[in-house]
Amino acid sequence: MAEDSLETDDPRSTMPAELHHPHSNFAQWKFKLFRVRSMEKAPLPSERQPENGALSGFLPVRASDSNLESGVGFPGSSGSVMKLCLGGKSKEHVEGPGRRVDIKLQEMDTHMNHLRCLCRLCGMTLKKAKGPIHEVNGDMEESSRGALRRMGCKVNNWSEVILKVFKVDVTQDTESIQPLSFCHRCWMTTMRGGGVCSFTRTRVPEWKPHSLTCLICTPRKVSFQRTGRKRRKPLPRANRLAKRINCDNTATGERRTPRPFGDHRHGQVPRIRRIPSILREQWMKKLMHSQKDYLSAKLIAEKLPADFLFSITCLVCDHLLSDPVQSPCEHLYCRSCITKYIHVVGPHCPGCELNFDPSDLRTPSKTFLAVLYSLPLSCPRGGCGEQVRLDSFRAHFLSHDLEGQDTKERTVEQHLDNHLLINKGGRPRQHLLSLSRRAQKHRLKDLKNQVKQFADKEEGGDMKSVCLTLLLLALRSGNEHRQADELEALMQGRGFGLHAAVCLAIRVNTFLSCSQYHKMYRTVKATSGRQTFQPLHTLRAAEKELLPGFHSFEWQPALKNVSTSCNVGIINGLSGWNSTVDDAPADTVTRRFRYDVALVSALKDLEEDIMDGLRESGVEDSACTSGFTVMIKESCDGMGDVSEKHGGGPAVPEKAVRFSFTVMSVSVLPDSEVEAVTIFTEPKPNSELSCKPLCLTFVDESDHETLTAVLSPIAAERKAMKESRLILSIGGLLRSFRFHFRGTGYDEKMVREMEGLEASGSTYVCTLCDSTRAEASHNMVLHSVTRNHEENLDRYEIWRTNPFSETVEELRDRVKGVSAKPFLETQPTLDALHCDIGNATEFYKIFQDEIGEVYQKVNPTREERRSWRAALDKQLRKKMKLKPVMRMNGNYARKLMTQEAAEVVCDLVPSEERREALRELMRLYIQMKPVWRATCPAKECPDQLCCYSFNSQRFADLLASTFKYRYNGKITNYLHKTLAHVPEIIERDGSIGAWASEGNESANKLFRRFRRMNARQSKAFELEDVLKHHWLYTSKYLQKFMEAHKDTARALQATFDPVEMKDSEDLSQDISDF
Repeated sequence: MAEDSLETDDPRSTMPAELHHPHSNFAQWKFKLFRVRSMEKAPLPSERQPENGALSGFLPVRASDSNLESGVGFPGSSGSVMKLCLGGKSKEHVEGPGRRVDIKLQEMDTHMNHLRCLCRLCGMTLKKAKGPIHEVNGDMEESSRGALRRMGCKVNNWSEVILKVFKVDVTQDTESIQPLSFCHRCWMTTMRGGGVCSFTRTRVPEWKPHSLTCLICTPRKVSFQRTGRKRRKPLPRANRLAKRINCDNTATGERRTPRPFGDHRHGQVPRIRRIPSILREQWMKKLMHSQKDYLSAKLIAEKLPADFLFSITCLVCDHLLSDPVQSPCEHLYCRSCITKYIHVVGPHCPGCELNFDPSDLRTPSKTFLAVLYSLPLSCPRGGCGEQVRLDSFRAHFLSHDLEGQDTKERTVEQHLDNHLLINKGGRPRQHLLSLSRRAQKHRLKDLKNQVKQFADKEEGGDMKSVCLTLLLLALRSGNEHRQADELEALMQGRGFGLHAAVCLAIRVNTFLSCSQYHKMYRTVKATSGRQTFQPLHTLRAAEKELLPGFHSFEWQPALKNVSTSCNVGIINGLSGWNSTVDDAPADTVTRRFRYDVALVSALKDLEEDIMDGLRESGVEDSACTSGFTVMIKESCDGMGDVSEKHGGGPAVPEKAVRFSFTVMSVSVLPDSEVEAVTIFTEPKPNSELSCKPLCLTFVDESDHETLTAVLSPIAAERKAMKESRLILSIGGLLRSFRFHFRGTGYDEKMVREMEGLEASGSTYVCTLCDSTRAEASHNMVLHSVTRNHEENLDRYEIWRTNPFSETVEELRDRVKGVSAKPFLETQPTLDALHCDIGNATEFYKIFQDEIGEVYQKVNPTREERRSWRAALDKQLRKKMKLKPVMRMNGNYARKLMTQEAAEVVCDLVPSEERREALRELMRLYIQMKPVWRATCPAKECPDQLCCYSFNSQRFADLLASTFKYRYNGKITNYLHKTLAHVPEIIERDGSIGAWASEGNESANKLFRRFRRMNARQSKAFELEDVLKHHWLYTSKYLQKFMEAHKDTARALQATFDPVEMKDSEDLSQDISDF
C-alpha cells in the first residue's frame, strides 16, 4: 500500500523513467530525504541564485535508449520531457489551466543560469578574472585578431583558436550542458601562446548534462559515507563540542568561492573549511616563526587612517612591508613572507585566493615605495624616543649599544633578517659542490628556471651572460678581485682566453700575415702557459660569419638574371667574359662579391645599430617589419701604380681599380605614420672604416672597354635590386628593405669614363651641364644641372647612328661631348675631395703667376716659370714646413688653402695692390669651402650657406677683373663647378661633403698593406685575400672589439713591423681611431 500511495501521491509520478533517481527503490524515509533535497530546496528563478558551487567529476546517470525513445511526457504535451527540458520550455507547452510550471524546468533554468557564470575552459567564475568575457563560438575582436596575426595566426573565430591551444572542440557545445563563454584569464593564455600552442597547465573540465546529482546546482557537503563496516559508538561528551562554523554564506547573500572544475576522481570531494581569524592569525605566526622578525604598524609615530595602514601591511604577517612585492591581483606582501607561504600552502593569494605563478610577482611602483620608506617610526629603545624614517630604521637601531643584553637573546640583526630553512634532522645536508652533476641539477632546478625566465624576458635569452654576471658580482662581494678580474676579462673578450673575433680584429687591424700571427700565438702560449690567442683555424671559422654569403635572405620579386642562392662568397668578376667581349682571352684579374649578398652582410653588421635606433626613436619593434629604406653611396676610383716585386701569373697591368659602397642611412616608415624616421646615419661617411669593398680588378681606369665589361654585371645587379625588396631577419623578425643607390664617389676622370663623355681637356668643361669652356668663363655663376644618365644614353645613340647625316663637328655639338656608351649611372654632383685638390692646384699656379707678375708679361719662358715655382716652394717650406710634391694631394691642399699660406705667398708678391687682391681671393674661398665640405651644411655652417651665392659672385668678379689674364676665355673644371653648381646640389641633396669619395681614396694605402700582408705566388688568390681582409677591416663588429684592444694592437704592430708603424702616420684615419 505504501508503494501504491507513493506512486499515486508523488508529484513526480508522471515523470518518465529516465528522470527517476537511481536509488528511488529505497525505503520511504530515503525517498522523502531525496525529495526534500532535490525538489523542495530547488531555487526558483525569482530567488537569488548562488553564482558558483562546488563541482566534482561525478558521472551522471545516463538513461537507456528505450526510455529515451518511448516519448512519455506530461499530460497534455505532445513532445518528450527531455525535449522540453533541453529547448521547449515555454508555458504553452507545459502549463495547463490551474497547474504551475514544472519544478524540473525550473531546475534546468537554474542550471543554465549557473553555467552562464562559469568559464568553459577553466571552470572558474567569469567575474573572478576581472576582464572582458568572450564567446567560445563567436568572432574575434579586431584587437585580438590583429595581435594574433602579428604572431602568425590568421584565424577569425575563437573556436579554432581554442581547438589549437586547449585541444577542445567547442563547435558542438549546447547551452544546457556547457558554458558558452570563457574568461579573460583563458584569453590571456591563448594570446600568450600565439593562437597555436599553450603555455598553461589549465585542465579543461568535462561538462556533464544536468541530473538530480548535479553538483553545479546543489553543491554537496562533507558527510559520512557508508564504508561497509559497523558504525562506532559516539564519542563521550560529544554534545559539548564547540559548534562548527558553517562556511556556506548563501543565506546571508554572500557568494561562494569558486572551485576548479575537472577533477575526474569518483567519490566526494571534501570542501576546505575556512579557518576563523584567530586561528588563522596563530597559524600565520607559526608559519612566520616569530613576530619579532618584522616591524609592527604600532611603531608608526603618526595616527594614520585604517585603510592606509591596511595598504602598507603584509597580508601574511600583518606587519609593515619589508622588501614588498605585488601579485597580479594587486595585493602586497613581504617577499620572504609570500615565498614561505607559497612553499607551505601553495601559489595563491592569501587575500583573494587567486592562483598565480611565483614569477609574476613584481616590485610595486616607485611612488608607493617612496611613500612607504618615508613613514616616521618611533624607536622602541627605552629613553630614545627618536622618530626615524623606515628606510633608515635598521641603521638607527643597530647603532644602539647592545652589550648589556643577555647572551641568550638574539641580536637585532637576526631579528630583522629573514630566516633560512633549517635542516631539523635526518641525513646531513651535503654541500652543493660535493654532489653529483645530477643531484646538482635537481637542487638548482627552481633557480635555473627563474634565471631562464629572467634571461628570456630581459636579456633576449642570453642565460650564459646572466649567470656569469651573477658569479662576477658574488666574487666582487667576497673581495676575490683576482678571480673577478679574470672572469671579467673573459666576459669582455680581452686578456685571458681572447675571443676568436678579438684575435681576428687584432690580426686584421695590425696587418699580420699568417706566419706572423702563428709566431705570436706560439710565443705567448709558451711564455705564459695560457692560450691567450686563438689558433688560425678558429679565426677562419669566425671569418665565415662576417663575410658575405653566410646569412639567408629572400628577394620579392626574385632578382632578374641573378641566382637565388644565398651562400655565395668571392666570385670571379670575369664570369662570361668570352661570350660577351669578342671571344678574346682575359688579360686581367678580377674578384668581387655579388652585390646583393654584400648588402645583406653589411645590414647584418649594422643589426645592433638598427635596433638601437628603433629603441631611441620610440618606435615599436613589432610594428616595423616593412617600410625600411637604405641609402647606398657608391664609389669607384683607380689606385694608380700598385706594382709589387712578388707574385706570378698572367701579365696584367699594374694599375688597379676598386669599386666600393657605403651604407649612408637607414630609415623606416612605421605603421599609421606619414613621415619616415631615420634610425641609422653613418657617423663617419668619409672614413675607410665605413667604405666596404665590392670589386677589385687589375685594370687601368682609362681602359673603357675592359672597365665596362668588369662593372656591367654590378650595374645589372643594381638595376634588378631597384625593382625588388629584400626580406631579411633583423632583431628576430623578418623585415622588408628597399635600396636607393647614389653614385657620387667618383672623380672627374671616372665620371667621364662611366658616362661616356670626352676627356677633361674637352671643349665641354662640365659633367653637370652642357656649357663649353668659353661659355663657362664668360658667365661663371649662372648655370644649372642639366645632364643625366638617360640623356647621355640617348645622345650616345645619336652619336652612333647619326640620324641627321651631320658632320663630325655638328654631331659633336649636338651630343654635347658624348662619345662612348654610358655603362654605369652616376649621380650628377660634385666630389668634395677632388674639388679641393683641383682648386688647390689652380691656386698654386696663381701664386706662381703673381710672384712673376705675369699680368705684365705676355709669354714668360719655361725657365722663368721654374724659378717662380722654386721660390714658392722654398718660401712654403721655410715658413709653413710644406715639402714640395710632384702631384697635388689632399693633405698638401688642406695646408695650402689657408689664410696663413696666402700671407706667406704675399711676401714674395711685389705689388701691394696684387697682395690685397690675393688675400681677398683666399678669404672668399675660405668662406665658401665649408659649404661643400660639411656633412650637413644647414647645421654646421648656416651663415656661409646663406652667403654662398654672394661670395661666389664676388669671387667670379675678382677672377674676371683682377686675374683676367688667366681666365680670359678659359676656366678649370672644378672652379666652374664650385662657382656655378654648389647651391643647386645642396638644395637637392642636402650635402656634398657626406657623399664624397674620400673614404675610397683613403683606402688606397690599405690595398698596398693588405697585399704585402697576403703575398702569394698567384695574383688571383692574392686578390681574394686582399678583398676578404679589406671587408673584415670595415666590419663594425670587429671595430667594437678593436676599440677595447687598440693599445694591444699598437704594441703588436710595433713588435712585428716597426716600419709599418712609421708609415701608418700618412693614413687619413689614424689607427687610434680604430
